[in-house]
Amino acid sequence: MSVELTNESGLAIDEESLQRMTLFGMSRMRVHKDADVAIVLVDEAAMEELHVQWMGESGPTDVLSFPMDELRPGAEGGEESEGILGDIVLCPTVAVAQAETAGHSLMDELHLLTIHGLLHLLGFDHATPEEEKEMFGLQAQILQSFAKEPGETP
Repeated sequence: MSVELTNESGLAIDEESLQRMTLFGMSRMRVHKDADVAIVLVDEAAMEELHVQWMGESGPTDVLSFPMDELRPGAEGGEESEGILGDIVLCPTVAVAQAETAGHSLMDELHLLTIHGLLHLLGFDHATPEEEKEMFGLQAQILQSFAKEPGETP
């Protein structure tokens, strides 16, 4: 598994922590060991442009996901699919405000958004109450497990 991270946001971000979070999430979702994902951190202007272009909505958003090979989580004991997961685009300046509202750190918010984006790449959605329960439940499980890993702060 590999994570390519590009920071075009203008903010100093713990890129290594985001990469560890992504690899951890990929492992928990049983993504093939040779799968790739890219994370791009952008400023509000770039995120707004993407938000308008791909979602038809104005204003910047926190995270967008662009799946490539439509990979799905591997089944326990099954064979995972190899390929490119796609791109996760994060807007740290939007995440700053959300972190303040939620009462946690910027990195906690970026970890949450990264896993949220990763789950979207793996085909999860939250359009219905049932989908939301499943996706947000997985998201919480991955974040809680990551926080228990040695070297990570809860």
